[in-house]
Amino acid sequence: MTKEVSRRIDNINKHKIVVGVSNRHVHLSQEDLESLFGKGYKLTEKSTLKQPGQFASEECVIVRGPKGEFKNVRILGPVRKKSQVEISLSDSFKLGVKAPIKESGKLEGTPGIELIGPCGSVKLEVGTIIALRHIHMRPEDADFMHVRDGEFVDVEFFGERKAIMGNVLVRVSDKYQLEMHLDTDEANAVGIKTNDYAVIRKFAR
Repeated sequence: MTKEVSRRIDNINKHKIVVGVSNRHVHLSQEDLESLFGKGYKLTEKSTLKQPGQFASEECVIVRGPKGEFKNVRILGPVRKKSQVEISLSDSFKLGVKAPIKESGKLEGTPGIELIGPCGSVKLEVGTIIALRHIHMRPEDADFMHVRDGEFVDVEFFGERKAIMGNVLVRVSDKYQLEMHLDTDEANAVGIKTNDYAVIRKFAR
């Protein structure tokens, strides 16, 4: 192994970012949670997620669009101020919803959708998105990688379908853990699964 190859491998290992692949899921406000599951209802934690304080709940709902529906769509907690449904582009075709690619929480101009739970249904007026691929990181991670909150970067994957992916949003907060989020369409396209890794392109050279 040459010194240059050894240097490159060492650089990649220092800058690995764990990937989390997100299947379709729902975030709910407390008001909508109660409309679907009953007054005063609280989500039941099924498993913790990598991002601090976030979890997959035991509860699921039906997501219904003009052309089709998905059953058993997982709710992620904790509750939020506004409800939001995150799907892939493939999902949007089945549902018949023209969901835009948006940063999580930026719901203005997005289409609505119907959610059905055991105690009722909710017709969201807005809130259906294809989540913009992004990297969560802490301020110290951002300093180490010389990036800033709101910056877009290219990342490289090293699996069987070695690929470079652009337009990846960097999100920085002391409430985050280092992790890249892709939806299932994106992950399948590059042969990536949860707990694989990516590297910001400039550190993979």
